[in-house]
Amino acid sequence: MKFSVVISTYNRLNLLKRAIDSARNQTIECEVVVADDCSSDDTQTYLKSLGDKVVYHRNEVNLGHAATVNAGVAKASGDWIKFLDDDDYLAPNCIEEMIKAIALRPDAVISSCVAAQVDGNKVELSRTPQVGPGLAFYIPQADIHYGMLLELVPFGTPVQVASRRDAFLQTGGWDSTLDANCDDIDSWIRIAQFGDAIFLNQCLAYRTVWPGAYNQKFSLPRRLATNILMKEKIYALVDEQHRSKIPHFQDIKNYLKLHWTLVALKQKNLKSFLSMIDPSILSPQSWKFLLTAASSRRSQGNNSQIRKLVLIES
Repeated sequence: MKFSVVISTYNRLNLLKRAIDSARNQTIECEVVVADDCSSDDTQTYLKSLGDKVVYHRNEVNLGHAATVNAGVAKASGDWIKFLDDDDYLAPNCIEEMIKAIALRPDAVISSCVAAQVDGNKVELSRTPQVGPGLAFYIPQADIHYGMLLELVPFGTPVQVASRRDAFLQTGGWDSTLDANCDDIDSWIRIAQFGDAIFLNQCLAYRTVWPGAYNQKFSLPRRLATNILMKEKIYALVDEQHRSKIPHFQDIKNYLKLHWTLVALKQKNLKSFLSMIDPSILSPQSWKFLLTAASSRRSQGNNSQIRKLVLIES
């Protein structure tokens, strides 16, 4: 099994160097592919200086985040793709631990792990919650979208996720119309149609929280609208065996409105708060869903609602 780490970058050379080092210093050797969205800084000069230590692709013109990821995957030769944005980095044993878990579940097409959120000085701020039992477990394909809909199995951001290359290619890659506004989540939704999922309850990735992050350029109302779109896509893919157990979509939509309205309030973003506030957020079902989601995140992985959660490593 061969892994390729695909790093997308644009004008962030200092951060990119850290991401590349984290990929090159893995305990198991892997291919490192850097897809450059036509950076105007010294990125090209630096990458050419690395020679054959990395596979380098440079867009002829600026194409955006999603198209750059697709270009990187096209250049990769691995069976599995480990996604990585240039401002994030991997633990040294990330690829090794993923390979161990995947080897036990050959039908898996997507894998995720716990990530630490760090500031610009690499100081840990928080961690994403564990999901499910043990150090690693898998969810059969028929249960994945049900779990995603109820926020029991969040795959997370690119730094947490790897996917089988053939499954990625079957989906047509990342959607440029989304471009850094859930283009990753949209991809996970579609990849999950082709096989099982694996989660590793180990911190194997580090996500930098800073004002320059891609998603910070989108307004909260726009992020709300895209989140609703993602839930619509997931809702349509929930397996028939779970249909009787899922909420009405309007209740899910109202919950998302409530969630993002509270985010705006927490950020003291009055303009966004006023534009998103809606009588529907007062519905009891919205608050019930919010509290259930929060409880699930605090439970550190006791996902009893996933019928076939299967331990693969103790």
